[in-house]
Amino acid sequence: MIGKLTGVLDSLGAGQALIDVSGVGYVVRVPAGLEGLLPPSSVVTLFIYTAVREDAIDLYGFATNEELGFFKLLMGVSGVGPKTALGIMSVADVLSLKRAIAKGDAAALTSTFGIGKKSAERLVVELRDKIKLLPADTTPDTPSDADVIEALQGLGYSALESRKALRDISPTLVGTRERLAAALRNLGTNTA
Repeated sequence: MIGKLTGVLDSLGAGQALIDVSGVGYVVRVPAGLEGLLPPSSVVTLFIYTAVREDAIDLYGFATNEELGFFKLLMGVSGVGPKTALGIMSVADVLSLKRAIAKGDAAALTSTFGIGKKSAERLVVELRDKIKLLPADTTPDTPSDADVIEALQGLGYSALESRKALRDISPTLVGTRERLAAALRNLGTNTA
């Protein structure tokens, strides 16, 4: 089983990264937000979840061990496999998702393909108590960026574009409206 890969990022796109480790290329599925953080041709380290099936061995990669742990937590819910868990993690950052689940906000999860209202509610019910058991979050309480990403997707932007626009926003902006306005300014600057 592969637990961690360190190598040169050969290519990245469509939710997959090709990591060259001493001449061997590993195709690793990654969350959409990770695509914007990994510079091409750089040395990267990914924490790996290895999914073994009858017909394939798939690798899922994450920037931090915390993200990998959250991915495994999501897969512990009945009916959530690795592809669905990765889709959920592509909607927003782990902290925003944890906060949404802890607050019982199932709507933040429904923007994932394949996650309907009932599935999102089941995720919240099954994970709410487990999220509280995780180490305490020491960052200040901010609104869920999942709301901002959902609004941007409603305007026609992709999840990846939305997350890139949010990444450059000052952490002092805490209101959903303010963060949305700043993200739209970033997106307007990028297209101009």
